[in-house]
Amino acid sequence: MRPRLVLLILAAVLVGAGGHALLLQWVAAAGWHWPLLLALGLLLGLAGAAWQLQPLQRFLKALQGAVHNYRDGDYSMLLSVQGGGELRELLRLHHDLGLALREQSQQLAQRELLLDTLVQHTPVALLLVDPDGQIQFANLAARDLLDQGRSVRGLALADLLERAPPALAQALREDRDQLVSVPGAQGSGTDEDSFLVSQRPVLLLGQAHRLILLRRMTRELSRQEVASWKRVIRVISHELNNSLAPISSLAHSGAELARRGDLERLPGVLTSIGQRAAHLHSFLAGYAQVAKLPAPRWQPVVWSEFLASLHSHARFEVQGELPAADGTDAVAAFDAAQLEQALINLLKNAHESGSAAEDVQLSLSALTGEGQAQGSGQGQGHWRLCVSDRGPGMSEQVLAQALLPFYSTKRSGSGLGLALAREIAEAHGGRIALANREGGGLQVSLWIPRRGPDAVPFASGG
Repeated sequence: MRPRLVLLILAAVLVGAGGHALLLQWVAAAGWHWPLLLALGLLLGLAGAAWQLQPLQRFLKALQGAVHNYRDGDYSMLLSVQGGGELRELLRLHHDLGLALREQSQQLAQRELLLDTLVQHTPVALLLVDPDGQIQFANLAARDLLDQGRSVRGLALADLLERAPPALAQALREDRDQLVSVPGAQGSGTDEDSFLVSQRPVLLLGQAHRLILLRRMTRELSRQEVASWKRVIRVISHELNNSLAPISSLAHSGAELARRGDLERLPGVLTSIGQRAAHLHSFLAGYAQVAKLPAPRWQPVVWSEFLASLHSHARFEVQGELPAADGTDAVAAFDAAQLEQALINLLKNAHESGSAAEDVQLSLSALTGEGQAQGSGQGQGHWRLCVSDRGPGMSEQVLAQALLPFYSTKRSGSGLGLALAREIAEAHGGRIALANREGGGLQVSLWIPRRGPDAVPFASGG
């Protein structure tokens, strides 16, 4: 295009020079003034230049419209130009760019459609909350769980939690992973559903959002519970065989010694039989404690005396303030022996987690209208006892199974401590929950109904 412009300029100069000479002769003959003639020449030159530039202006305007379409995501506009040369080459490059952008846009649209389909139909409930607490995204599972399938986008999470089950609402208010149980939905075929709540910070467009995942663990826990019972049957069978085989052998040896009149060795044989029998009795008693937990015996308990007695069994630091000795909450009603056993198990686990002894803490707080247990029939709130440590915490897999009977990650563990604490809490009409602590460690929370010392005793489970 550059050589053509040079030739055009040279031609214009030659034509202008010739025309100028003729025009001067004509002006001299006509007697016109040269300024008027110069203005006329400029006007004619501008009109000619505008006429020559019209195709280029039309092309540039079309190109500008195409760029605006690209900005809006429309890559379907095609351009045409008359003539050849550099403009046609530019047009070809523009077409190639449009085709490449169109192909990339279609691929991105297909990927977004696939991702949206997967996210919307996954059984895991997903919520994306912005820094102001507004819900920016919720998939179908989250809408079914929290608002009966209605759209919750744009709603405040705090307002939505007012209509959610109390246990689930409390878990979503706390920025940590935990396992919670809520009453089962009508027609679900179960009285209680368990959810693993996971929360993660997500940075979107330079702003810190919160991604919440709620995974229904009811079926998984049921399968794990069946597997646990099968495992415990194997353990009991193995232990019975290990004890009964020596007892049978020792009994046969004792009978043979008695038949031969060797009475000096007979007491040793009988002592060995007694030791094996005592070990077997102790082993079976631990399992029977979970399987045959008696109904709670409700009685007035002074909190300060109860915690002082607990101090004699396990070491812990009291976090926060206890109810005043002369206050209305100084005395509660529960089965002191059972609750003490549950807390001893929790404190024992905290010390065995590898946490420093001074980091094992117990706190007591009174909650009004929070953490109501299904079927408790109480409107006075709950007591919440928390045992905290600074150990390594639990992985999501362990957190989801830790409350199952006979599940343990310790080589010598029986898997009964947390299961027994859960049984005791539920027998009192309460519940138990596990959560990893911010900064490391585990917190086990145990709720029991707030009942005054004059409360009428009621059956186990409320």
